[in-house]
Amino acid sequence: MAVLAYSLGKREINQHFTVRNAKLISLAAVLVLLLFHTALRYYGGGDSCEWLLSRGRYLGENVWQPYGCMMHKYKSIEAKTCLSKKRVVFTGDSRIRQLFYSFVKIVDQERTEEGNKDFLWYPEANDSMKERLMSWTHWSIKLHSASSQALQQYKVNLTAIAGLLDRLAEHAEVYWVLQDPVNEEMLSESRKMITNHQLDLYNEAAMEVLRGSGRSRVKLLAAARQAALETIVNSDDGLHLPESTRNVGAMVLMNSLCNKVLRPIDGSCCQAMPPPNLFQKLSACLFLGAAVVYAVLHVLGYNRHRRPVPTDVESLEEKKPAAAAAPLGPKAPFQALCRMGIIMLYFYLCDRADVFMKEQKFYTHSTFFIPLIYILVLGVFYSENSKEAKLLNREQTDEWKGWMQLVILIYHISGASAFVPVYMHVRVLVAAYLFQTGYGHFSFFWLKGDFGLYRVCQVLFRLNFLVVVLCIVMDRPYQFYYFVPLVTFWFVIIYATMAMWPQILQKRTNSSGIWHLGVLAKLLGLLLFICVLAVSQSFFEGVLSVWPISKLFELDGSIHEWWFRWKLDRFAVIHGMAFAFIYLLLQKRQVLFEGKGEALFPAKISNLLLFLSVVSFITYSIWASNCKTKTECNEMHPYISVVQILAFILIRNIPGYARSVYSSFFSWFGKISLELFICQYHIWLAADTKGILVLIPGNPTLNIMVSTFIFVCVAHEISLITNDLAQVVIPKDSMALLRKLGALGVLTLILLVLSRSNQLTAGA
Repeated sequence: MAVLAYSLGKREINQHFTVRNAKLISLAAVLVLLLFHTALRYYGGGDSCEWLLSRGRYLGENVWQPYGCMMHKYKSIEAKTCLSKKRVVFTGDSRIRQLFYSFVKIVDQERTEEGNKDFLWYPEANDSMKERLMSWTHWSIKLHSASSQALQQYKVNLTAIAGLLDRLAEHAEVYWVLQDPVNEEMLSESRKMITNHQLDLYNEAAMEVLRGSGRSRVKLLAAARQAALETIVNSDDGLHLPESTRNVGAMVLMNSLCNKVLRPIDGSCCQAMPPPNLFQKLSACLFLGAAVVYAVLHVLGYNRHRRPVPTDVESLEEKKPAAAAAPLGPKAPFQALCRMGIIMLYFYLCDRADVFMKEQKFYTHSTFFIPLIYILVLGVFYSENSKEAKLLNREQTDEWKGWMQLVILIYHISGASAFVPVYMHVRVLVAAYLFQTGYGHFSFFWLKGDFGLYRVCQVLFRLNFLVVVLCIVMDRPYQFYYFVPLVTFWFVIIYATMAMWPQILQKRTNSSGIWHLGVLAKLLGLLLFICVLAVSQSFFEGVLSVWPISKLFELDGSIHEWWFRWKLDRFAVIHGMAFAFIYLLLQKRQVLFEGKGEALFPAKISNLLLFLSVVSFITYSIWASNCKTKTECNEMHPYISVVQILAFILIRNIPGYARSVYSSFFSWFGKISLELFICQYHIWLAADTKGILVLIPGNPTLNIMVSTFIFVCVAHEISLITNDLAQVVIPKDSMALLRKLGALGVLTLILLVLSRSNQLTAGA
């Protein structure tokens, strides 16, 4: 699917209709899938609680995946919060008692099986059971030697208490646990009459009585039985289940009871999505209004063609404007908003509505490394000659961003953060993105000297447009999309560092080399600023916790996450700036050999640097692979991640033949890397990255292929929409730009006041 997306993208320049058709295919696929899932929920039962209780599968050892929804793994404090005002009673035989013990251990890990008094022993459905209104079955088989009369009597007894169960279910949640299978070969002689055939008959009788007459309030717990079918072979006596299987049943019950109360983001089972809030409704009105205006303008004959989109669509740096491009027509911004509205509707349906299914992640080495190898082979296969052979030329930086983004996508969807060595290497990739931010913006300001408002607004708009829209449509704080706040913050810091007096540019250093010391002084001042902020968390939080600035940095009412993210890669940007300064200085002094096929340095120096780079690269990987905990590794990461980054740059650029080629496959994805990173949150992953979006139930491979194709098409389209709107929203005329900024400031202030008012009202 990645190959198809790339191939379509490559044809865009000469055959624009091809990529357009790909997007039309993805739109048609979304419509078909929307109809399919709507019909599936309407005719096949759309209650995720029913999915949780009735069926599922093992993703791996002891990891249970309910059908179509995500099951939260409850901790003790969460369980106590949920059950603090509830009474939970288990009634049945020894297997129900074991389920009870597993349930209790979720609430209190220290509690032992002895001494629990909330379990009622009623192994048979009879008059005594009628008084307590609960039952179990295998004792009936044992006591009556599996006779048909006993089965009939069981149905009679169950019918007698069914009405009482149903009335009780009007005021409480009542669960009937279907009988688990047995391992007949391991049963003792006294239990040989308990066969799986007999158990199936009793389960069928229970379902017939409790469901056949239309009673629906009593919930049937069948998922535990399905889990037991795969694990009963591990039973010690053939009757009682392994502890891990009992834990599955207990966690299913806990999710059924508590998800609707605590609403964990990674527990989508038994949760109804909240209705749209005020801002979501306003955004829907805005997009709908844009669609109406676009339709009116189209009818009135404003049919000027959309200008050609520049092929150099970047993500983290300013996109090159097409100077010779035709101006946008009057309906172009409304057309762009209309397209954006359709895309945002898809985002909302994927991750804020009960339409598509979600499943949890499960990490295995194969789910990460096999796609990784496949992608890297494709990247090497699709290689072309670069237009220039300069160190970190545009094609190479796009390639770098592209393969890093694809690795990060595989990392996220496979849940590889659970594996510390992979986690640490991906942390280096994030640091490398920030390194490029420092390198790219320093180079631009150093060479161009453009500190104008237009340049700043262009960069900030292109970085933040999608995220700001998603914050409103998906009801998420700005800091939730942590990478964009991070690169935005560092862009502002780089701009302030370079723009403050004295502005030292390459032109000024040509007249006197003493100005180089001024640049070093600025970099040292920035380093000191970073160190001061990093020394005291309380000072850091005190500065950034003041309203309305806090709205940019808070997540769940705290800026702790921002502190963690900022501190983790706090030196990456200044490393990139320092590298750019040294490189541009060496380039100006003509120390480097950047012709095609030429080694970057003289032979001996090149060989020495290559050797040191390879050794450093391998040494870092060995260290990361031996890390015991994330906390331990994260402490060292800010200081040593630059070693891996510099080693890669030198290995990639010192040999002339390596610098003269690039992967067009990776480069294509690199041009939309920011859109890919942000869009994955809701339309590739799900539940705010905690799970995986399921468009094709029952076929994980096909599901990934279809969802990836749609995801890539959406990301590419958003990059074009952003480029279109940037030309309209950010005019080159200074007065027009100031007027728009003033209007934007007033609108932002109104939204912040409304948001704060809603929070205070909710708190009251």
